[in-house]
Amino acid sequence: MYYEEESGTVGFLAGVLIGALIGASVAFLTAPQSGRRTRRRLLQAVSTAKETATDRWEDLADEVRSAVDAGRKRIKI
Repeated sequence: MYYEEESGTVGFLAGVLIGALIGASVAFLTAPQSGRRTRRRLLQAVSTAKETATDRWEDLADEVRSAVDAGRKRIKI
């Protein structure tokens, strides 16, 4: 039963990923701008996403450290 649920999740995630790749491919092929401009905008979007993800990851890491420290203080480790 657990295996079937896990396989369904993996299949769903694979489908989402494949669908996103196909959608991005179609969008680039039908884009009304030049390839150079599209690549520049794509690189800019990826750079912005990377910065945002890095910032959020660092914030999450800080929150986890704080929670672990609070837990240790509470159980006196």
